[in-house]
Amino acid sequence: MDNSTVEEGKTMALVAYLTLFGTLIAFFMNQDKRNPFTAFHVRQGLGLGLLYIIIAFVVSSLDSMMASMSFWIFFSVLYIYGIFGAITGKLNKIPMLGDVFQNFFKSIGQ
Repeated sequence: MDNSTVEEGKTMALVAYLTLFGTLIAFFMNQDKRNPFTAFHVRQGLGLGLLYIIIAFVVSSLDSMMASMSFWIFFSVLYIYGIFGAITGKLNKIPMLGDVFQNFFKSIGQ
């Protein structure tokens, strides 16, 4: 992927990590130009957002402050990792889950 593609897609790649609404905005704005850098980060952001919602339901039923704080710290680190990759122009996959997100959402951005 060349530098011009990365530079054009950086803003929308960053927006893709700002909640699920940001992911949807980045997805629809990327439909015209089909930037592969943005599509990569949209897939990562969508996977993180959906996983966040699923695990949040489980953690909220535990009624434990320690479980809740661990959950928030874990997802904060993952989101910061994704945002850092988008800002620096790298295709950093989310650890352990990035390949799953890329395969599961492979139709996005093609």
